[in-house]
Amino acid sequence: MSLINVGICGASGKMGKALVRAVVNNNKLQLSSALEHDSNTNIGKDSGTIANIEPTGVYIISNKDKFFADCDAVIDFSFADASVENIKAAVKHNCAYVLGTTGLNEAQVEEIKSFSKSIPIMHAANMSVGVNIALHYTELLSKTLNEDYDVEIHEIHHRDKIDSPSGTALALGNAVAKGRNIDLSERSIKGRWGIEEARKKGDIGFSTQRGGDVIGDHIVTFAGNGERLEIAHKATNRDVFANGAVSAILWLHGKTPGYYNMKDVLGLN
Repeated sequence: MSLINVGICGASGKMGKALVRAVVNNNKLQLSSALEHDSNTNIGKDSGTIANIEPTGVYIISNKDKFFADCDAVIDFSFADASVENIKAAVKHNCAYVLGTTGLNEAQVEEIKSFSKSIPIMHAANMSVGVNIALHYTELLSKTLNEDYDVEIHEIHHRDKIDSPSGTALALGNAVAKGRNIDLSERSIKGRWGIEEARKKGDIGFSTQRGGDVIGDHIVTFAGNGERLEIAHKATNRDVFANGAVSAILWLHGKTPGYYNMKDVLGLN
């Protein structure tokens, strides 16, 4: 079987470097292109050197047409606005797309879904196998434990993370909402500063911390009378996300156009 030519969007970022390493280390994939915005100081540098591995011979560029022309598939963990524009270019060049970008608004998600009529897109807020197992069992527990169990979702990430709550925390909230057949947007507690009223039965609370170099910790607490049940996931390096994205690329290759998620990749649907 011929190698799959894979391009990395945001190749010089923290996740981009991990993705470069993961693709280079997989014997079914070939790193074919590396993209950054045109003001990035790493334009023209070898993607392997930037990722602290041996040079790959693939230099970081900002020309989207050239980038997508060299790719069979793309992995993108960049920013929301950039990702939407990138997928437009991927459609033009018929590239399969693995999207791990968070912070997308509802309109952007709907636009991405419309692109999936033309190319296969696998979109997940978190590509860690462990997180997706946590999502699966959070939904199942929410179906089993009624609203006598209050749900709180807590997350902590590094100081540079901008969006809050994290995409994974929101995905866990949606898993709870799906399990209980409720609307998350109507039942979320997003902040408690200055709030003096008690929580309403069935609401889902979120809390957030930012600091240090924490890769990402998430805890879902089901708090009942006399007991608590928790589902927790803690990432100690970014390789877990990069390896999940590689698994998604391998699964997505050859698939028909559609909008997929990590449950599809892991066979949890």
